[in-house]
Amino acid sequence: MQTPAHVVVLGAGFAGLAAVKALRKARNVRVTLVDRTNHHLFQPLLYQVASAALNPSEIAAATRAVLRGQKNARVLMGEVTSVDYEQRTVDLDGGQTRLAYDHLILAMGGRTSYFGQDQWQEHAPGLKSLDDAIEIRTRLLAAFERAEKAQDPEDRQRLMTFVVVGGGPTGVELAGAFAELRRHVLRWDFRGIDPASARIVLIEAADSLLGPFPERLRQDAAKRLKNLGVEVRLQEKVLSIRPGVVETSTGPIPTETCIWAAGVGGHELAADLGPNRDRAGRLVVDDDLRLPGQDRVWCLGDMAHYEHPHTLGGRTLPGVAPVAVQQGRHAARDILRLLKGESTHPFHYQDNGSMATIGRSAAVAFVGPVQMTGPLAWLAWLFVHLMYLVDFQLRVLVLIRWTWAYFTWKWGVRLITRPLQERHCPLPGLPDPPEAG
Repeated sequence: MQTPAHVVVLGAGFAGLAAVKALRKARNVRVTLVDRTNHHLFQPLLYQVASAALNPSEIAAATRAVLRGQKNARVLMGEVTSVDYEQRTVDLDGGQTRLAYDHLILAMGGRTSYFGQDQWQEHAPGLKSLDDAIEIRTRLLAAFERAEKAQDPEDRQRLMTFVVVGGGPTGVELAGAFAELRRHVLRWDFRGIDPASARIVLIEAADSLLGPFPERLRQDAAKRLKNLGVEVRLQEKVLSIRPGVVETSTGPIPTETCIWAAGVGGHELAADLGPNRDRAGRLVVDDDLRLPGQDRVWCLGDMAHYEHPHTLGGRTLPGVAPVAVQQGRHAARDILRLLKGESTHPFHYQDNGSMATIGRSAAVAFVGPVQMTGPLAWLAWLFVHLMYLVDFQLRVLVLIRWTWAYFTWKWGVRLITRPLQERHCPLPGLPDPPEAG
């Protein structure tokens, strides 16, 4: 009996999980899925955790539970240390565990890119993980708590100014959620301040929001954000981010809370995994998603730079969930083709459109030539995001919470769960916690 081919998948995001699931019926394959965490994260809803609308547990599912019924797959939690293409091995946790593979899928995702200004990360967290979302939620809520105690009007205004950098879907959705949180959800919670007077600033260096969207939808998104009270500042560049201030090309913005939603870069190991990288650090791949010169190694999702003339008009594929899912399935099919002695096929992306929500009952979306705005686009956004959640229980929980929030304006996840002294950039002036004794 032939020994099953060992497929090692690095990363339990959309691409990696899709590849593993696509191999579930293959009897001639055994799969090992490796991830640094023990869960699959639904990143498109991270902004709702950051804005206190959802619990972290409602957008993440334990990877072992998701793959419980797949007999040919096992899950390992570990940090990828190195990959040896010649020996076809992967080292985990500093070499404590070594995996030999027949075929390898790199799908470890990306990281927030600060365009060479990594020192800004301390003062402006990105949004790529549950820890990031909880950190942002902590900073957001702690700023209101501090403002309630502030005596100086300038301190209070600085604390109640929130800056979001980046006008893509993440930035637009964060700004809209922050605007609704301060105007509708927190307005009854404080006595010394009026949360509705908080200032939400969205900064975008380009001349419009949501760059890949059609012009009409870009304009509609900007209009709806302004109606929510968001200051939309286009063609404005961030020059520096320091404690208490964001310097832009038009002047300083005093703030204690800045969120970075402006770019995605390659994985930190990308430099060791392939010589051909784009400016963001992503690995350039062939038209079948394999690394150049590596017949047994595929690179997918946010790790990959895919730009070939036969799909999406030759434009670079965006780092979104539908792209990652389709790439994961394609890589799995190509591996099965190779095991049959067949050749691989070029990857063709089926563009099903894009969408972004802008607060309550408002969104923009397009599918091919069909463009939607307002409540209809919002309902489409709700349906699509519910269906992409990998666990049925999560779909039910999220739907219930969304329904409750819609009719009551009560977001029940307004918790500061971390000691403030452990934060990346503690807000100055907070009292130290009492010593145990």
